[in-house]
Amino acid sequence: MRKFIAAPVALAALLAPAHLPAQSAAELSAETSEFVSVAGPTVALTGVKVIDGTGAGARTNQTVVIEGNRIAAVGPAGTVEIPSGAEVRELPGHTVIPGMIGLHNHMFFMGAGGRMAQGNISSPRLYLAAGVTTIRTTGSVSPYADLNVKSNIERGLAPGPRMHVTAPYVTGPNPALGDMAQVNSPEEARRFVRYWAGEGASWIKAYTTIRRAELAAVVEEAHAHGLRVTGHICSITFQEAVDLGMDNIEHGFGTATDFDPRKRPDECPPNSMIRVGEQGDPTGETARALILSMVENDVGMTSTMAVIEPMTKGRAVLDERTLEAMAPEVREDYLEMVDRIEADPDWSMTETHLQKHMAFERGFVEAGGVLAAGVDPTGIGGAIAGFGDQRNYELLIEAGFDASTVVRIVSANGARIMGVDDEVGTIEPGKLADLVVLEGDLESDSAIIRNVTVVFKDGVGYDSEKLIDSVKGMVGIR
Repeated sequence: MRKFIAAPVALAALLAPAHLPAQSAAELSAETSEFVSVAGPTVALTGVKVIDGTGAGARTNQTVVIEGNRIAAVGPAGTVEIPSGAEVRELPGHTVIPGMIGLHNHMFFMGAGGRMAQGNISSPRLYLAAGVTTIRTTGSVSPYADLNVKSNIERGLAPGPRMHVTAPYVTGPNPALGDMAQVNSPEEARRFVRYWAGEGASWIKAYTTIRRAELAAVVEEAHAHGLRVTGHICSITFQEAVDLGMDNIEHGFGTATDFDPRKRPDECPPNSMIRVGEQGDPTGETARALILSMVENDVGMTSTMAVIEPMTKGRAVLDERTLEAMAPEVREDYLEMVDRIEADPDWSMTETHLQKHMAFERGFVEAGGVLAAGVDPTGIGGAIAGFGDQRNYELLIEAGFDASTVVRIVSANGARIMGVDDEVGTIEPGKLADLVVLEGDLESDSAIIRNVTVVFKDGVGYDSEKLIDSVKGMVGIR
């Protein structure tokens, strides 16, 4: 069972959700206001299909009323009173879902060949344009840049999603991870957590070579300061992470060294993701026991299939929007990498690997696990901010989930893991008006997730197309 070490203050009180900052159109700068298409303060969306994020079935011919930054009412047409003076938007043939919540949404971009760039302009705009209204950075390379972007968004100086900033990656000794905090003792781990708690981080992300003693210290210290802990782990198995009290685990099946027979305590087996993908069984006894343990201990998991897909032979991401968003040299490097993958007869990432991820996630959800999603704009560069979040939706549908379940995964479940589900994640009266308006019937065609027209954040409607157009050619440089 899960092991918690007593903290100085009650954990439940420390992890209680904080009130989220909200804005009105009047508080936005001139630059941000350029992207606003619906200023409010009172708006009624009529004739829409609503998939509300609770997991309930879709409801047709609905009216959604926004007053200020909150959802005032939701219900069948004719039963909801539309306030006098409201801006009425008649939207038959449209679907409205909650703002998506990205749980692995870096502000940086990693492209083919190890290219790395901070995306302080392109990333927040693309997240918002795609309908992602809240993100967790889940590992920062430039944490002060992330904190400054968060501050600018909250002050209305720049458009972007609500941000939960994660501290820099914390890992164990490894010369190859030179840009991460490498802790060599529990006290170093505690000092790291204390510092970043003071600087404004709300999550800690453990990385592949962290050892059990240091991770135990990270978790205990983080919980004592009201922070939560997630991780892309390898030297720690999923079961060990559960036992040590981690709150969330990233990526799923491929990073679970529970399935690698070479695993030794506190060591990350080389090329483990490939070995697990080739030999691991996502539905066998080990998987069932692990999933049950995660569910019993309320440890959430983040699906990141959008970053795995481009690295999978036969699964090149070549949609026009993604390629147009990339800087020319970034696009050229990416397309060269795609050609290399397709030409390599021995490329190790295959369709079988991706299907195993899907099977493990199905088993996790069927057992009652809280699965969320995030793009993770790294790998070879085919998953970029926002568009990759939309692709996660499509891949989860491909994995066998229905539309209502996937909407819950990409919205309400993320809110639950972050402890903000009292404010965001579902379309319910009283919650912040974070909504995505999609042209078409999302329930019948998963590709409609790409047809974003307006994204409401705090009741302010942003023009998706304008946001996308403003950053074409920027991904990988700005």
